[in-house]
Amino acid sequence: MTPRTRAVFRKELRDLRRNKFVVATMVFLPLFVILIPFLSVLGVKPGDQETVVRSIVGGASLSFFLVPLILPTVIAGYAVIGEREQGTLEPVLTTPVRESELLIGKALAAVVPCVSIAYALYVIYRVWVVSAAAPAVVHLVNQPSQLIAVILFAPLLSTFSIWVGLAISVRSNDVRVAQQLSGLATLPMLGLIALFSFRVLTPSVALALAGALLLAVIDLAAWRVVSALFDRERLLTRYGST
Repeated sequence: MTPRTRAVFRKELRDLRRNKFVVATMVFLPLFVILIPFLSVLGVKPGDQETVVRSIVGGASLSFFLVPLILPTVIAGYAVIGEREQGTLEPVLTTPVRESELLIGKALAAVVPCVSIAYALYVIYRVWVVSAAAPAVVHLVNQPSQLIAVILFAPLLSTFSIWVGLAISVRSNDVRVAQQLSGLATLPMLGLIALFSFRVLTPSVALALAGALLLAVIDLAAWRVVSALFDRERLLTRYGST
């Protein structure tokens, strides 16, 4: 990370901490998301049908991909529009920071906290399952493919989500509209993850690695698209006088 990227990263984190809506969302949304899988897996009893157990565990697994996929859309909505509303967009765009450094700094400020929250919740979930859930649930949760998927998919999904959010934020004039459109744009990705979580595609380490590689390619393509959209002159012409 270059010094200028680090400076953008720190600035974005400071701005996020000052935004009460973003902070509240980052605290309460993950707690709400995690409550459902906790209660559902603990409700599984020994002797329950295998298909029922797999469905419940699959739904719980899917919840852990919601945090890194949906939470960044809340942050991304402020990436450009928030700067304009605070009157800081023009000073930021006229700094000697390269477009790539500015975009990466903004992206990391969203990805790092979201992924950290997702990992923390998953650790709590696994500890809780091992200590209190039925053996059939423990067996499914402890499969290596599940762990690898969470470790690899969380940052990759979060990165995809923030690139989508940044692309929409560059083109939008309203924070709430940008957040809603970003959330809708991530639904196809959620559908793909559901195929893995609900075992429509048989989970395996090889499948998890292949999925991570595919996500990495998609993230790289999305970064190139956002870089092309992020034109300083156009943004200054559009927002500089507001």
